[in-house]
Amino acid sequence: MGPGLYSDIGKKARDLLYKDYHTDQKFTLSTYTSENVAVVFCGTKTNELVFGEILSQIKNKSSTVDIRVNSDSNLVTTVTLNELMKPGLKGIFSLVVPDQRSGKVELQYLHEYAGLTVTAGLTTNPVVGMSTVFGTGAISFGADVAFDTATSNLTKYNAGMSLTTAEIVASLTLNNQGDSLNASYYHSVDPVTAVGAEVVHRFSNNATTIAFGAQHAVDPRTVVKARVNSYGIASALFQHAWLPKSIISVSAETDLMAAGSCRVGLALLLRP
Repeated sequence: MGPGLYSDIGKKARDLLYKDYHTDQKFTLSTYTSENVAVVFCGTKTNELVFGEILSQIKNKSSTVDIRVNSDSNLVTTVTLNELMKPGLKGIFSLVVPDQRSGKVELQYLHEYAGLTVTAGLTTNPVVGMSTVFGTGAISFGADVAFDTATSNLTKYNAGMSLTTAEIVASLTLNNQGDSLNASYYHSVDPVTAVGAEVVHRFSNNATTIAFGAQHAVDPRTVVKARVNSYGIASALFQHAWLPKSIISVSAETDLMAAGSCRVGLALLLRP
C-alpha cells in the first residue's frame, strides 16, 4: 500500500471521533437499477429548517457522473474519470449552477510511494491548490498549499506526517496557516474494538482541546461509539443494520457541565 492522499493523514482517528455523529433528523432512500444507475432521496431537519436533496448517479468502470439537486435550487454536477490516461490517475470536474464561478477541476494521482492532488478553479484568476504525500504505507510526510492567482498570496499552507502499524495509526499536522497543531492517535485494540484521541492546540489564543473516543462492534451489524472532549461535551452513537444495506443511527449529545442539556439525532438509510 502507498501513502495515499494528504486527506488520509489522521483520517482513521477523525472517523472514529466524528463520523456519523449528528443531532439532526435525517432520512435517506436509495434505489438502484441493473444499468448501474442510482437515485438517492435525502431529507434533513435541523431545528425548524428542512433541507432536501435528490442525487442521480450513473456509474461504469471508467467514469461516474453525479447530478445533485437540493432545496436551495442548486444543481451540483460532478464527473469523475478513473484511470485517466494511466493507472492511478483520476480526474474530477465539478460545477454548481447557478454559481458561474464554482467550476473546479481536480487531478489525483496515487503511486506506490507518493500521492498527489492538484485543484484549480475555472475562473480567470483561479485559486490553485496542491497537496502531496511521500512515503510508504508505514510512514509518510505531506504538505497542502493553495495559491490565489488574483492576489498572488498563499491562502493555505499545511503540513503533516503519519505513522502506521498493524494496530496503531498516529499523525501530526500543522494547519490553519501554522496556527493550529493537531495530534491524533488511533489504536485497534482487537478486531471489534478501537480507541482514538485528538489534541488540537491553537497558538493564536494558546487554547488546547482534547477529545477521546471508542467504538465497539457488538456484532457484524451493530456498532456503538462514544466520545468526550475537554469542554465536557459527551456523545454516544448506536448504529444497526437490520438489513445488509439499511442502517439506523441514533446519536445523543450532552453537556456534562449543564444539567438537562441533551440533543438527540436520528438517521435512517434505506437501500434495496
